[in-house]
Amino acid sequence: MTTPPVSTPPATTTSALSPPSATATDREPASAADRESASAAERESVTAPAGEPATAAETDLPLLETDVLVVGAGPTGLMAALVLARRGVSTLVIDSKAGPTRESRAIVVQARSMEIYDQLGLAREVIDGAVPAQGIQIRAESTSGGLRSRASGVDIERMQAGRTPFPGVQIFEQSRNEELLARVLADEGHPVLWRHGLESLGAAPGEPVEALVTSPDGPMRIRARWCIGADGASSTMRHELGLSFDGITDDATFCVADLHGVTGLPDNALAARFGDEKFAILFPLGPGGHVRLIWLHGDEHPEQETALAEARADLGIDYDRADWFSAYRVHHRIAPSFRQGAAFLAGDAGHVHSPLGGQGMNTGLQDAHHLANLLADVASGHCTEAALDRYDGERRPVAATLISATDRAFGLIARPGRGAAFLRRRARDVMAELVPRLLDTRLGPYAGGLLGQYRIRYHPVPAEAPVPLRAADPAVGLRLPPTAENAEALRALTWQLHTYGADAARPASIPAWVEGPFAFSPDVHGRLRTDRLYLVRPDGFVAASFPVHAGAAAMHDVRTALADCDLIT
Repeated sequence: MTTPPVSTPPATTTSALSPPSATATDREPASAADRESASAAERESVTAPAGEPATAAETDLPLLETDVLVVGAGPTGLMAALVLARRGVSTLVIDSKAGPTRESRAIVVQARSMEIYDQLGLAREVIDGAVPAQGIQIRAESTSGGLRSRASGVDIERMQAGRTPFPGVQIFEQSRNEELLARVLADEGHPVLWRHGLESLGAAPGEPVEALVTSPDGPMRIRARWCIGADGASSTMRHELGLSFDGITDDATFCVADLHGVTGLPDNALAARFGDEKFAILFPLGPGGHVRLIWLHGDEHPEQETALAEARADLGIDYDRADWFSAYRVHHRIAPSFRQGAAFLAGDAGHVHSPLGGQGMNTGLQDAHHLANLLADVASGHCTEAALDRYDGERRPVAATLISATDRAFGLIARPGRGAAFLRRRARDVMAELVPRLLDTRLGPYAGGLLGQYRIRYHPVPAEAPVPLRAADPAVGLRLPPTAENAEALRALTWQLHTYGADAARPASIPAWVEGPFAFSPDVHGRLRTDRLYLVRPDGFVAASFPVHAGAAAMHDVRTALADCDLIT
């Protein structure tokens, strides 16, 4: 039996890559043994549609090599790069922008994403820089009937209390996420290569991915074992892979503005407003009535003054000045696959949806965390190449479900047109009264888990297949429930064995790089059983649960589970 490890700051590692401004020389190609280890999926071509080999001129360009090339330095790409770096995988991040985003629509960090930041030792920095929101105020406004209903509220913090260490939401803009992650990467020796854009991507079967990249010093090549496309909804990487982006663009136009001097809002809470024609959500950004206003405008693309004047009149929102304004239409789209050979899509490059619920940036952060840990497991020799199939198998259903759910919510609340506006007027007072009451029941914690994204379950087998013994425990496929004791152990980003009240010996067949078993106190909420030995993945999800009899788990059960999880023993 071992006690949990004590966390220490990650050691600063130096990338094997030279910055493009330095002298870069061609290196020896991957060995035959390296190529032989590639999976069948990786032997598929991931060339641009033309599929033409590099020209002689291109092969003379400066070359950098790395294990993983990340295209796009938004929150998704930066999260992937940081997890890979922390796990000792050489990684290079490129982005055609000059630096982190300054203005962004994504603004909310949900509970599960905060748990990931905590695993990386960054949760305190997010909290210190964020505006906390414990709930949502719901209020109806009516300029035509003179009605202002009594405001009611939804207590998100209460719905999530005891189920996550980070109940509520943190208002921490996309730009702040990017600044934080990019700074930490640079401090640890892995600076982003800004002003470096992907021009083309290709790979011969059985060979590493090779990217043609533009840079301030001219064109260059980057060769990588794997490539992650995290370059947004207009992804160059997705186009290079020839993958479609199926879905729809909604007729509704949304507007977003940063406002100062807004009055009549609750402290540390979101606010939902239902007007005669419009629907809006306000996010607190700081003192002095500083808020981000996002609202349904209609079916046309408005000018700033017109849109703000209509919002002020219909929603009863007063303000002193507007710093920033934008209008956009909502897309609901998803790629047919998040993997093609050695190339992967993450975040908005693979899926986009309605901003309702503040889920988009969080889903991208979690895509990145999941994928980076898988790549690190394979790169370190802990898992077989087959484990990489789990990324598409586990994360694409999450994105598809989210798109479906937000599309339905969008249809109920935010459709343009007189008919939808009439239904909102009829339903607004009922919602203001009924929704808080419903969420005060057993439905509240369930809804809180969906909003916070910590109820996500990864199914070990297809729905029609029998459930394997390792997954019979309901905890398997969920993120490990956080307790007062296990957070420190999870920061190691390793495969681990845990017990919660059981006295279990370490199975002889467990590889040496799996840590534990760590003995923790029983889970007071009963989510983890006292007669089980749990196998926990580096991303914090429970991979297997073994019954413990006479202080030991059955050897056959353990070996079967290790094989099911693609672990190399």
